[in-house]
Amino acid sequence: MENEGQLNEDTEGEKDLASCSPNLLQMLKAAETRWTPQSRDKAEASEAGAGKLVTEALKTDMQIRLTEEKQEFNKRPTKTGRRSLSRSISQSSTDSSGISIYAWRGESEDDFWWCIDKCVCADAWQPNMILDDGGDLTHWIYKKYPSLFKRIKGIVEESVTGVYRLYQLSKAGRLCGPAMNVNDSVTKQKFDNLYCCKESILDGLKRTTDVMFGGKQVVVCGYGEVGKGCCAALKALGAIVYVTEVDPICALQACMDGFRVVKLSEMVQQVDMVITCTGNKNVVGREHLNRMKNGCIVCNMGHSNTEIDLTSLRTAELRWERVRPQVDHVIWPDGKRVILLAEGRLLNLSCSTVPSFVLSITATTQALALIELYNAPDGRYKQDVYLLPKKMDEYVASLHLPAFDAHLTELTDDQAKYLGISKHGPFKPNYYRY
Repeated sequence: MENEGQLNEDTEGEKDLASCSPNLLQMLKAAETRWTPQSRDKAEASEAGAGKLVTEALKTDMQIRLTEEKQEFNKRPTKTGRRSLSRSISQSSTDSSGISIYAWRGESEDDFWWCIDKCVCADAWQPNMILDDGGDLTHWIYKKYPSLFKRIKGIVEESVTGVYRLYQLSKAGRLCGPAMNVNDSVTKQKFDNLYCCKESILDGLKRTTDVMFGGKQVVVCGYGEVGKGCCAALKALGAIVYVTEVDPICALQACMDGFRVVKLSEMVQQVDMVITCTGNKNVVGREHLNRMKNGCIVCNMGHSNTEIDLTSLRTAELRWERVRPQVDHVIWPDGKRVILLAEGRLLNLSCSTVPSFVLSITATTQALALIELYNAPDGRYKQDVYLLPKKMDEYVASLHLPAFDAHLTELTDDQAKYLGISKHGPFKPNYYRY
C-alpha cells in the first residue's frame, strides 16, 4: 500500500511538472541532477526545503516571463518614446484562479502605466467594463484605445478625483457609456473615508515616525469625510488640530466640532505636522515648505501624490536623505529638515494597512455597481454619471451587520404607511445626508 501511495504521488508530481513552463521545468531538472543521495534523503525528511526550492524556481520563472513581456512592450513607441522600466517585474504574479496581477510596491511612473496597459491589452481578451480608483485606467483607455472605450458598457469609479474626471467627460459629451459614482455612496464615504482613515492615519504616522501626538500642533487640509476622520483621531490623542477649508459648509462643521479654521500660510511656521486630505493638487506648495520649522512632518491622505508640490523639492539646492522605508528628510541649505512620508503618496496605503472589513464593504459596493450596470436593460442608464441606488447602499450595510451581531428593528405596516416608505426600504430619500 505504501508503494502504491508513493506511485500516486509520483504520478501527480509528473502531471504538475508537465504543466510547468519550459523555463521552470529546465530549472527543476537541473536542481534534481545536483542532488546527492544524502541531500535527497534530507529533502524527503523536510518538505519545507523542497517547497522553498519550488517557490524560488517559480519566482525566477515568473521574472523571466514578465521581463520578456516588458521588453516587448518597450518596443512599442509612445508620444514620449520607448518606455524604460527601472526594475524587473519580479513581484507581478498570477493568482490561484489564473488572473494576472500587475502591481508591486515601489513601482515607478513608467512601471505604473506599463501595468495599466498590460491589464487593458491582455492576450485574447478585451474589457467591457471598467472598475477604477482615481480615473487613471479610464483616462488611459480613453486616450490610447478610443475604439475600445466606445465599446465599454459601464464604468465604476470610487475616488473623488476619478469621479470629477468622469463628470468632465460627461459635460463634454465624451462619455461613451453610463458611469456609477461609488465614491459618493454612503457605504464608501462613511466606512472607507471616515472610519477607516480615522484609524489608518494614526497607524501610518506611528509606523513611520514613532511620534507622540499629545500637544503636537497639526494642520489638516480639508474637512471632508477623510479630514473629519483624521481630525477626530488626532484630537482624541491630545493633538491641537487646525483645519483649512475652501467650502464654507465644511468649515462651519469644523468650527462646530471644536477646530479652528485657518489658512495654511497663517500657521505653517509653527505646526509640527501638515496632513493633506483634499483630493486637489499643490495644496502644500514650495512657499509653505520653505516656511516650515525644522522637523515638521508632511504627509498626504487625499489623492495620489499631487497634493504636495514634489516637483519644487527636486532641485539642486535641496538634498534628500532616506532615513527608513517611506521616510525621507528633505534638507535645506541651512540644515533645516522637513520629514516627508511616502514621497507624498497616500499614507494609509503606503505606510499602514486597510482593515479587511472596510475592504469588504468597498468591494461589495463596487461589485453591486458593476452588476447593476452590466445587467441594466437598455434605456435605464444613459451616457452620464449616476449615484449608486439607495437600495444597494442599504443592502451592502445589511450584509455586514451580522459581523457585529446587530439586529435591525422592523417597521410595522402602519409605521411604514405613516412614513410613506416600504417596510423593506429604501428607508431614506436620495437627498438625505447621513
